[in-house]
Amino acid sequence: MGKLAGFLGSILDPRSYLHVFRVIHYYGYTHVRERGKITKGPGTGIAPNVSFRNGARIKMGRDCHVGERCYLWAGDSTGCIVMGDYVSIAPGVFITASDYQFVEGKPFRSQPKRERDVRIGNDVWLGARVVVTAGVTIGDGCIVGAGAVVTKDLAPGTIAAGVPAKPIGRRESAANNKSS
Repeated sequence: MGKLAGFLGSILDPRSYLHVFRVIHYYGYTHVRERGKITKGPGTGIAPNVSFRNGARIKMGRDCHVGERCYLWAGDSTGCIVMGDYVSIAPGVFITASDYQFVEGKPFRSQPKRERDVRIGNDVWLGARVVVTAGVTIGDGCIVGAGAVVTKDLAPGTIAAGVPAKPIGRRESAANNKSS
């Protein structure tokens, strides 16, 4: 009787149904509405559960791929995310064009935001759960290893990994290929 009562209690609880509407609303403004504002080239594919902020300031080139559970968050007023052609973004990547400044004596939520463009070149691969912070440029042909946090620009052809991301190798053919 106890399990049945618990089951019926959860099924009949109106808060469960209200929560469904909250989830639908969240999905609408983070996945559906902003997706329609993105500029994307032909052949670009985006997983259905990618979260976007300010989609009008997100531009993707041709034949890009954005994997599951990624977050592409452009700034609220000026910060853009611009990707070249043939960019592959593995699952769980977070790219933001906005961060907080630090003003002594102000609470965290009262800190001013700073928006800076993120630029990702052609033929770039970001591994699973990479974080790319505001103001970073990732050059053509770069590969960023899983779990890296990119806080500074990466020159074309760089293979980077770590927290913070540091160069660990080169893709010379990609760095020297001006047509990519």
